[in-house]
Amino acid sequence: MPLRTLRKHHSFWLSPRRWKRRLVFWGGGAAVGAAAVVFALGSDRAHGLFHRLLLISPFLPLIVTPLGFALVAYATRRIFPGSQGSGIPQTMAALQLQAPGQRGKVLSLRIAFGKIGLTLVALLSGASVGREGPTVQIGASLMHAFGGWARFPRHELERGLILAGGAAGVAAAFNTPLAGIVFAIEEMSRSFEQRTSGTLLTGVVAAGVVSVALTGNYTYFGHTGATLPLDKAWLAVAMCGMAGGLLGGLFSRALIRASRGMPGRAGALMKEYPVAFAAGCGFVLALIGLLSGGLVYGTGYDEARGIVEGSARLPWDFGLLKLLATLASYLSGIPGGIFAPSLAVGAGFGQNIAAVMPYAPAGAVVVLGMVGYFAGVVQAPLTAFVIVMEMTDSHEMVLPLMTTAFIAHVSSRLVCDRPLYKTLAENFLAAARGPAQDTSPSK
Repeated sequence: MPLRTLRKHHSFWLSPRRWKRRLVFWGGGAAVGAAAVVFALGSDRAHGLFHRLLLISPFLPLIVTPLGFALVAYATRRIFPGSQGSGIPQTMAALQLQAPGQRGKVLSLRIAFGKIGLTLVALLSGASVGREGPTVQIGASLMHAFGGWARFPRHELERGLILAGGAAGVAAAFNTPLAGIVFAIEEMSRSFEQRTSGTLLTGVVAAGVVSVALTGNYTYFGHTGATLPLDKAWLAVAMCGMAGGLLGGLFSRALIRASRGMPGRAGALMKEYPVAFAAGCGFVLALIGLLSGGLVYGTGYDEARGIVEGSARLPWDFGLLKLLATLASYLSGIPGGIFAPSLAVGAGFGQNIAAVMPYAPAGAVVVLGMVGYFAGVVQAPLTAFVIVMEMTDSHEMVLPLMTTAFIAHVSSRLVCDRPLYKTLAENFLAAARGPAQDTSPSK
């Protein structure tokens, strides 16, 4: 073997700097996996406690939910700023921020702990939020902290640690390693460099191993053996793609509009009295909960799983009411994601579409409804079909899922011309950089 090759091998395997980097990514990925498991167990516990409250009286949320929302909104603004909302926009913003002080406004251990605690309190109050988006910010914050201790160069911190932390968060939260990688490439980085491929895989593998070791190997929404024959049943692909894309796009447009300020008295209340506004959102959610018989509270995981596996048939208006419940929860400004609630909304709409298409397998149409609506919300078609495929173990549905996701993406763009997370990330970028670095023409 030539001397130059031997030196390369020696540098690759024996370099202290390289081993330091490997240990940071392995340790960080393992920490993300453990945090995701603890967060998941806490979320299940909080959701279960809230449903015990419903057994006492379905009217108790009219008091508990507004108070819980007000408490969480106050703590978010006063104690844990930067922890509000999903957490994915903050992670995307961190990739573009240069100064460590700026990045610390959206990624830190303090924010990570706040994100976990406040999301659990929100679920304990009945909020229609998910833990998957928050797990992305938690994972990125943990990796960011590991990188600070190791003192990595800035480029590796941006394109390696933060991306790997976010991807590991998705992988561990859903037990979907492939979706974690695709999400980091398609949504968070919008590019893929050879330099970052190994770090992404390292973080995802470490997080996945720890998650599976602690919880076992499972599919998030169970298993459906449904397939879609190549005949008129494929009309469901077009229907789920177009309807899901339009509805998801309208939902995203509403969130984007609210992030810029709501019109009228509601906008003034949201700006001047955010805690009172959050309480009002909680009261609206409680009213929706009464209309739904308590089905719209929480992540929507149990309801969606029941629809996917065919063990439950929910009321026809479940999808619509769940959408409104998620909208009220998100507008309140409390921490919480929209991944799981959006998939539950999609499952509800898929059930409705299946009812008018008896010639298509109901289980297949439900899964198509999930991917259609989810792709419409996030406008990331690759992530949408991969994540639904892995979560429902629907590998036989690859082509229908892929087609539905891309139809939904195009349909969503007709009513919402800007991707949700990218637009929200721009808001966090402006806030983190401050007015001194705002170079917009209006300044």
